[in-house]
Amino acid sequence: MPTTTAATAPPVRGLHHFAWRCRDSEETRHFYEDLLGLPLAHIIQSDHVPSTGEYCPYVHIFFQMRDGSYIAFFDLGDDTAALPSPNTPAWVNHIALRVDSVDDLLAAKARLEGAGVEVLGVTDHHIIESIYFFDPNGIRLELTTPTVPQAEMDAHARHARADLDAWTLRKAELRATKDASNV
Repeated sequence: MPTTTAATAPPVRGLHHFAWRCRDSEETRHFYEDLLGLPLAHIIQSDHVPSTGEYCPYVHIFFQMRDGSYIAFFDLGDDTAALPSPNTPAWVNHIALRVDSVDDLLAAKARLEGAGVEVLGVTDHHIIESIYFFDPNGIRLELTTPTVPQAEMDAHARHARADLDAWTLRKAELRATKDASNV
C-alpha cells in the first residue's frame, strides 16, 4: 500500500461541522442562536443511526457560522449531556470560534455576561485574544480574534515542526524523570 504524505493526501477544504451531544435541543438552540448569533440551519430527525443502523431516536441540529461551516448537536431525547473526560482537565477540550476583532470579542463578552453566562478573560495568548465560557451542555467554548499580522503567523508556521520535535524530546525527559521518581 502506498504511503500518503501531506503532499499526496486528498485536500481537506475546511471544517464542515463539529458535533457533540446536547442535553436539550431547545436550550442549546437558545444559547447558540439567540446568544451567539449562529442561525439554526438544518435539522435531521431519525430513529436509526445511518452509519450503524442501530435504533436510537435523535434530532441532529446544525448552526451555521459565517464561513459556511457548522457546529452541530445530537439530542438523544433523554435529557443527558455528554460527560467530561475523567482524565482530562476541563480547560483542555474546547471549541474555539473566531470573531473579527477585539471590539467584537468585548461585545460578545458583554452580551454573554448580560445573559448570566460566566466568562473568563480577555486572555492574551500573544497571537490571539480570547474569552472562555461553558455552554448549557458543559462544553467549553472560546471566542478568539487574531491580534498579529499574517506574516507573524507565517513565521511561526516555519518553525512549528522544530518546536514540536523539541516538545517531543522534553516530554520523553519528563516521563523518564517521573518514572525514575516512582521507583
